[in-house]
Amino acid sequence: MVDGDFMRIALAQARSAADQGEVPIGAVVVRAGQVIALGCNAPISEHDPSAHAEIVALRAAARLIGNYRLTDCELFVTLEPCAMCAGAILQARLKRVVFGASDPKAGAAGSLLDLFANRQLNHQTRVQGGVEQAACASLLQEFFVHRRSQLQEAASPLRQDALRTPTTRFTALPDYPWTGHYVSDLPSLDGLRLHYIDEGPRASAHCYLCLHDSLAWSYVFRERIAGWLASGHRVVAPDLIGFGMSDKPKKESWHEPGRHRRILGELVARLDLPRCIAVRQNAEEQLGSTLVACDAGRYVSELLADITVNASDPTYAAPFPDAGHQAAQRAFARWARM
Repeated sequence: MVDGDFMRIALAQARSAADQGEVPIGAVVVRAGQVIALGCNAPISEHDPSAHAEIVALRAAARLIGNYRLTDCELFVTLEPCAMCAGAILQARLKRVVFGASDPKAGAAGSLLDLFANRQLNHQTRVQGGVEQAACASLLQEFFVHRRSQLQEAASPLRQDALRTPTTRFTALPDYPWTGHYVSDLPSLDGLRLHYIDEGPRASAHCYLCLHDSLAWSYVFRERIAGWLASGHRVVAPDLIGFGMSDKPKKESWHEPGRHRRILGELVARLDLPRCIAVRQNAEEQLGSTLVACDAGRYVSELLADITVNASDPTYAAPFPDAGHQAAQRAFARWARM
């Protein structure tokens, strides 16, 4: 077995930690090419601030060998060790430690500080980072995205007449790296939760306000958003209620054009967006024009993006897993026929 094989075993331990509600970090101790101890993060379940994956694995290995010195052992861990774990590794006299993802906030193997490079210590442990880095980092990122979503949901309970698309439907979206924001206290929302992207400098000369059509959601503007941000502009891309990551009332009758226009106007006013360019996804999308007409002094122009959506693309279908989530799409389609 090679380093990648041992790190994949540590990743399995990290997933076990996540299943128990712990931050997903896993570790294994290897001796003579054989795994002799496993460990996963357990400070919450064990009520023990020292129960990091590395410490758990080191304790198990020391008990197995019958010695607190692990001089002929190696440790594989999915995240760069913190100062506490680095100290334990040095105390155990491990010959090598291998980690997956770097930890810029607390890493003590070169990111925040490097305890292993201190030559005044009477033992030096060799360090190697970046093994299965993408997989280790992705697991942590998905965990914290899910945790933030849970906290947001707890702070904004779902109304009985609405649905909320599971966050797992959005975890693997390509080219959509932005952290979303939520608002639920706009007067016209009546407690529903609206999702929006807000990126770029607040002092930008212009703000692009991106308005999707009835088949899409903010994801449809991802390429345009990246380009405008690269040019130094601010971009706001909301998901209309009933679309994307926003709450979805189950009754088509809720989705009146005037109500959606009022919500958008209240969001724009709340964010105090000046010098707006209203970006319409296509010519059929009418909310943008009516929004501009109701608050003409805030907008400098309208822009037609002319983006066609492939209805069979699963990324666009992600927010709408069943008929209940599709009420807004049906309502918008009815408007188009009127």
